[in-house]
Amino acid sequence: MIGLLRGTLLEKHPNEALVDVQGVGYAVVISVSTYSALPAAGEEVRLRIHTHVREDALALFGFLTTVEKTLFEKLIGVSGIGPKLAITVLSGLAAEELAAAIRAGNVAQLTRVPGIGKKTAERMVLELRDKLDFLGPRMDTPPGTPAARPHSAVEEDVLSALMNLGCSKAAAEAAIQKARAAGVDESFEPLFRKSLGLVR
Repeated sequence: MIGLLRGTLLEKHPNEALVDVQGVGYAVVISVSTYSALPAAGEEVRLRIHTHVREDALALFGFLTTVEKTLFEKLIGVSGIGPKLAITVLSGLAAEELAAAIRAGNVAQLTRVPGIGKKTAERMVLELRDKLDFLGPRMDTPPGTPAARPHSAVEEDVLSALMNLGCSKAAAEAAIQKARAAGVDESFEPLFRKSLGLVR
């Protein structure tokens, strides 16, 4: 099983990174949090990998932090949550917010993530509440993790990320406009999270 990839970041998108490792390009599914902290294309990147094998497919899920990878693996252990939905959860809520919501039993916050209904949220709380202690009371990003920076295609990236989570284009565009009107920071992650909360 592949547990880690270190190589050159060829491309990055809100839901996928392409990493060149000694001439082999690996397509890795990533969360929005990992995307916003990736370096620029052409730079070296190191991703912790969860390899998911099915009869008809082999998929790689990548994470910049051990915390996010651990949360992902806890999530896919919950009945009804597969790898894609787990990535959606980690895109909808930052790791520390997710852990806080689970510990507090905040079902309402968990169900704001597309694809998470009340029953699934309740299972997450029931099955994971007592399994997060090893993460500590708060989880910081690793030293040197860059903040997301505004760029010319930021709204297109937010739109793409919302549509990848199952939002319609019209609803996603409307949410982005509302988020901008609310004066949210227009770097990727704040704009994405605010827009996600406004999708109807």
